[in-house]
Amino acid sequence: MIKPVRLQKFLAQSGVCSRRKAEEHIKAGRVAVDGQKVQEMGVTILPGQNRVTFDNKPVTLEEKLVYYMLNKPGGYVTTLSDPQGRPIVTSLLKGVNSRLFPVGRLDLDTEGALILTNDGNLAQRIQHPSYATNKSYEALVKGIPSKSKIDQLETGIMLEGKKTSPARVKILSEKGRNCLMKITIHEGRKRQVKKMFSQMGHHVLHLKRTAYGKLTLGSLTTGSYRLLKPVDLKKIFL
Repeated sequence: MIKPVRLQKFLAQSGVCSRRKAEEHIKAGRVAVDGQKVQEMGVTILPGQNRVTFDNKPVTLEEKLVYYMLNKPGGYVTTLSDPQGRPIVTSLLKGVNSRLFPVGRLDLDTEGALILTNDGNLAQRIQHPSYATNKSYEALVKGIPSKSKIDQLETGIMLEGKKTSPARVKILSEKGRNCLMKITIHEGRKRQVKKMFSQMGHHVLHLKRTAYGKLTLGSLTTGSYRLLKPVDLKKIFL
């Protein structure tokens, strides 16, 4: 017997996007069931019986879940399309036939670790605040933050009316009048790392994500990628 499943969960299982992003797509009117546009939450479908489309393209369940780590170069957007015609990160995965989406986002000029997958459940787990998945970054910042400023960042600062969660921050090296910092956070607010340092008076000159949990870039060069194994996935949540 086929069990009904919520529409946003079906989209996630089909590799379209994460569950959270699926809700945004549904509200935006980009999803239809049996030819009828759906914009409310709570709709359930029967996989294999109801016809689901996303942007007028049929959605079917992926048979095999795959996971890649990409060392994103600057100049690429972490969306699946861009009205401005800028290059998208999925174009870097040559020869990969599965329909993948990036887990989370990196700004156009931000580089580094980016997971791409067709597993919406994993994406949900990485991105949802309740799981508190750590993401580490190296930030080249203007000036050299004092110990008191580092302490504030680690304790939490007010950012756009809401206090940031505790972070781990340390100076890796001083580079003239600037310095290279490592910061680890588990939140995913838009441009959060840049805003946190700017709030402290230290503009971020360059930003690179280096790890999800204990899963690091390692020797992965800029623009290259590798298939992740089950042992790699476990490192994300350590």
